[in-house]
Amino acid sequence: MEETVPTITKTTCPYCGVGCGILATVGADGTLAVRGDPDHPANFGRLCSKGSALAETVDLEGRLLFPEIDGRRAGWDEALDRVAETFSRTIAEHGPDSVAFYVSGQLLNEDYYVVNKLMKGFIGTANIDTNSRLCMASSVAGHRRAFGADTVPGSYRDLELADLVVLVGSNLAWCHPVLYQRLAAAKAERPEMKVIVVDPRRTMTADIADQHLAIAPDGDVALFNGLLAHLAEAGALDENYIAEHTTGFAEALAAAWRLDMDGIAAETGLDRASIAEFYRLFAATEKVVTVYSQGVNQSSVGTDKVSAIINCHLATGRIGRPGMGPFSVTGQPNAMGGREVGGLANMLAAHMDIDNAADRERVQRFWRAPVITSAPGLKAVDMFRAVADGRIKALWIMATNPVDSMPDGDMVETAIRACPFVVVSDVVGETDTVRHAHVKLPAAAWGEKDGTVTNSERRMSRQRPFLPRPGEAKPDWWIVTEVARRMGFAEAFPYASPAEIFAEHAALSAFENHGTRDFDIGAHAGIDAAGFDALAPFQWPARAGETPADDIRFFAEGGFFTPDRKARLVPVTTMAPARTSEGFPLVLNTGRVRDQWHTMTRTGKSQRLSQHLAEPFVEIHPADAATYGIADADLVRVTSARGAIVVRALLTSRQREGSIFVPMHWTDQFAADGRVDRLVPPIIDSTSGQPALKHVAVRIARFTAAAYGFAVLTGKPKRIAADYWAIARCEGGWRVELAFANAVADWPAVADAILPGVPDADTLSFQDAVAARRRFARFVGERLIGALYLAAEPVAVPRDWVVEQLSQAHADQRARLAVLAGRPGKGGEDKGAIVCSCFGVGVRQIAGAVVAGCHTVEAVGDALLAGTNCGSCRAEIRSIIHAHRLQAAE
Repeated sequence: MEETVPTITKTTCPYCGVGCGILATVGADGTLAVRGDPDHPANFGRLCSKGSALAETVDLEGRLLFPEIDGRRAGWDEALDRVAETFSRTIAEHGPDSVAFYVSGQLLNEDYYVVNKLMKGFIGTANIDTNSRLCMASSVAGHRRAFGADTVPGSYRDLELADLVVLVGSNLAWCHPVLYQRLAAAKAERPEMKVIVVDPRRTMTADIADQHLAIAPDGDVALFNGLLAHLAEAGALDENYIAEHTTGFAEALAAAWRLDMDGIAAETGLDRASIAEFYRLFAATEKVVTVYSQGVNQSSVGTDKVSAIINCHLATGRIGRPGMGPFSVTGQPNAMGGREVGGLANMLAAHMDIDNAADRERVQRFWRAPVITSAPGLKAVDMFRAVADGRIKALWIMATNPVDSMPDGDMVETAIRACPFVVVSDVVGETDTVRHAHVKLPAAAWGEKDGTVTNSERRMSRQRPFLPRPGEAKPDWWIVTEVARRMGFAEAFPYASPAEIFAEHAALSAFENHGTRDFDIGAHAGIDAAGFDALAPFQWPARAGETPADDIRFFAEGGFFTPDRKARLVPVTTMAPARTSEGFPLVLNTGRVRDQWHTMTRTGKSQRLSQHLAEPFVEIHPADAATYGIADADLVRVTSARGAIVVRALLTSRQREGSIFVPMHWTDQFAADGRVDRLVPPIIDSTSGQPALKHVAVRIARFTAAAYGFAVLTGKPKRIAADYWAIARCEGGWRVELAFANAVADWPAVADAILPGVPDADTLSFQDAVAARRRFARFVGERLIGALYLAAEPVAVPRDWVVEQLSQAHADQRARLAVLAGRPGKGGEDKGAIVCSCFGVGVRQIAGAVVAGCHTVEAVGDALLAGTNCGSCRAEIRSIIHAHRLQAAE
């Protein structure tokens, strides 16, 4: 019998915009192993904690496997007919602007291209927008008005070549960990390299910073305007570059003079000395890269922030040369690809412009389309307003969860629920958005998809399938193509494979493009199936007839994509208004954490990713916590003018006073009341349409509970009757944190509702009436299937030790009683809260290693492996070492 050998597939990570290459190995027994691709130029074999755990997220639990109509299973023909007929009828009765598509940076280029073509060239409306609107729209707008096109000038290599890297509104260590690793490695090799972090929070990224500027929310325009003025004063301008390759410098400089140093200090919340040192270092260093991300983009003045940064690079000519330039890093795996195919409501395919009549005519002619949209469509926030007021009557949502990610989330959910016809294409059967769909369409997931994505340095890579599609799941491009055919456009949508779509996308990029457009991948216009299958990562432009390069930059010698081929320096003076008030005195900032992704539909499946931070939380500075009577680990109600949530307090001096931080990831699937998007008002940047997700006025108060609880369960709980709860995957099952606002009369009934109900189970219980403590442990044979700990105060049991008991045998009464007691017996170990997700190393283990003599991060790594894989936890390990040194010195 012939032995089955493992298969290794080169593919690309489905998480952030770094675009890491992955080697996926499917074993002879069907098991999956994932590691970094050492040959991929984005990561050279590195992976972050999320990428390393991808093999743990491809199970079929919770998958949407079959089409559904109104809650019942349906066949594909029936479901596609319903979608096509309803959209066609709605358009016939109410016009093309009565329908909308809301799509995602999770789609592949081929999916994105087909849906954009259908909407703008055949339905005839630009009412298609993407969740990238929430991520990078201000960068797009800033690029277009400065460069004439949405062009990222540099490449990742510039971060390693620079002598100064300025990170603005970017927690690179947690949000783009592999880029952080590359930067940290470069700084270790060249200690003279300087890193400056500009961020209201002292994030883990600041671990390698020579200077951290804890800027006030939205103070970036003032900071970089002041920098431009200083560069002029210091004689650091490139007068030749300004004269030959730019316009608008005088006006931009005049705007920058608006504030003196005292004014800059007031607007930024920074002291004069820190500002002066930053300005001095920037002016004195030629090789400067300014990396910016969501802290810049997610603002009501995000586009002006981008312009203020770009102005400084244009005025010094520090752009497009090795180690120099402004660098926007994208949040999603294919946010860049979505921009390239025109997935945003205000763009056409191949970086062409809806507002340009020649571009419209060119795209329509290439597509042989009956119509072409003549005006921008509704951007994300306005789109859901139109759903709410009835202008949008049919809505198709693809690969995203707007109920949990859009601002004013409760309004968005109400709008979707009331919309006459909602289609959702997704991988997951239960999300806060999918539950409101009239038609659910099962889409292929990562590992099953076939196509391309584009990363933050304009590098296209293949996502290749290595797993069979389960049930009746189909690729998104196939679903859209089938609907287009049923709507009467079969001739224009003949695609039988993603290779054919990619070839057309490439041909359009080169169509009548004589170097006047930046996006050109015409070298691949004639690609066939075999060529597509073998396609290696490449950086665009890749023009037909030109020799491909490994490291492509733009604008070192001008050549911008404006009519006169000169860049525009844009005068900016707009500052975001103060939003706090007596009733809402604090500023809420929202964002990501290290081990979770978006709304946790994928990362929430991994037990090791869920153990680093298992609950929704709020970071509060200790001084603010004292003002409001909040202690570490208290439950906190955070309230804005739009709504309220309840989350766990995490007191830290890394947080700026007067500001708090709550992550975006927790949904109704994982917590009782942790959806931070319901607090965020729909305030947008007037140019880009991007929401201001990082500047929300709120108040905080301690959430008082009559009782608290902690549980571990082998199965996911269906319903939890508690005022506060948060669940997280753990080894062997699920862990649950609980709180009850009012006294509970029947605790055994609560236990029966939470613990798995299994015939012949053996339940042990304990009650201390004086201390108001109750404990329950339920076993089937030697296996623990659930344990519940209740008390009038927060439950003091070692969480990670209790979790481990789900995977242990409990053959004797002593072992069972240890579970009931909630503490390890003699010889047992409590690892403490997980710090290193890659190797499951806890804080107590790291502390023990420090006590034993491991006084460096490297020594801890040698002893425990912690920090030796993705490196994202190295800053936390260093802080534990530092804390123990201080303690020893007391």
